[in-house]
Amino acid sequence: MDVMDATVETPPGFEALTEIGDAWSIAQPGLRARAVRERAPFLRERLEATKPVVAVRTFDTMQLSYPTRYAFWGAAIVPSPFAIMTQRVFLVQFYQAGKLKNLLFNPTDPEGALRAPYLERLRARHPILSRLSTRIFAPLTSQLRKVGVAPEQIDYIAYDHFHLQDLRKHLGTHGSPEPVTFPSAELIAQKQEWEAWDALHPLQSPFYVRDGKRGVLENRVRLIDGDVLLGDGVMLVRTPGHSTGNQTLFLHTERGLVGVSENGVSADNWSPRESKIPGVAKRCKDQDLDVLLNLDTPESGADQYTSMLLERAMVDPVPERPEFVQMVTGFEVTRSMLAPGISPTYYFGGFSVGSLWTGPARAAANAAAPHAPGWGGGELVGGAA
Repeated sequence: MDVMDATVETPPGFEALTEIGDAWSIAQPGLRARAVRERAPFLRERLEATKPVVAVRTFDTMQLSYPTRYAFWGAAIVPSPFAIMTQRVFLVQFYQAGKLKNLLFNPTDPEGALRAPYLERLRARHPILSRLSTRIFAPLTSQLRKVGVAPEQIDYIAYDHFHLQDLRKHLGTHGSPEPVTFPSAELIAQKQEWEAWDALHPLQSPFYVRDGKRGVLENRVRLIDGDVLLGDGVMLVRTPGHSTGNQTLFLHTERGLVGVSENGVSADNWSPRESKIPGVAKRCKDQDLDVLLNLDTPESGADQYTSMLLERAMVDPVPERPEFVQMVTGFEVTRSMLAPGISPTYYFGGFSVGSLWTGPARAAANAAAPHAPGWGGGELVGGAA
């Protein structure tokens, strides 16, 4: 049976969340934004009431160039027309119904990403820049093994949206003899995002790998429709606008509440009035903007703006820089000599919280009480740029 035709029910082990309710269905954009903002504190309280995740680690997979006008909604007044961004994968270890689970969020396949039409054209038009700015790091599987997590121990993978994604290696396809990267993992995706890939609007198509989900095994896909609690300390929340079925990962950690999203590409996007990037704070003050969109495909700017307000309301301030919030992006603008004038005011760089349960310890944890001793403290890697 085609996954798209299946009735979407909350998958076993997940809990559907109703705090936002029907706010996104309100027709008038201003009233829709007001309703989402009014209900956001209730969703935050729901996350705060859960036990924290066990651990979080991040892994860099690639760097590439990206138009500055997209990254900062045309507000940055800098010499470079391109920013340099680092793609970052989140490994989240958490308990679901007493069992330890591993989630990978935004595990982009670099080779697949470079087949997206926009990146193919960019490389053709700017070959020197692309050659200098594109960097592929060690394979994700190798990086996972270094921290004691085998690829077959990944239970779930998810993306905030499907720009640049190719799922075929990770999930496997019908009749393919090629080995599967994560043979035990299931994909968690919003139904709208999954279905939109089959009939892309011209504004969407440059950033989607056309065949990136073709032939993917249906039994490896879990579709959801709205906000879901995956387990202790882990939420996937619908945040439409940047794409049809965009979703944001929210985590209850020992460092407070954290979000992961590509609605922005730096801490500056969620706190633009504090930004030191030339032009950003002035535009936001002049136009009374509270957030600054990462706008490559203008599907619904009003909804993306509202989604970013929801994200701000859901997370805690950065402890050492409370003017910024703990919204971490999967593609973070990174200081580079190739992008003069573009330096994030606050740079996350990575995230490390708690102690991972790996190998025999993971099996022991699943046989023990859900929150056995052994958690470690963590800190945000990076700091002010």
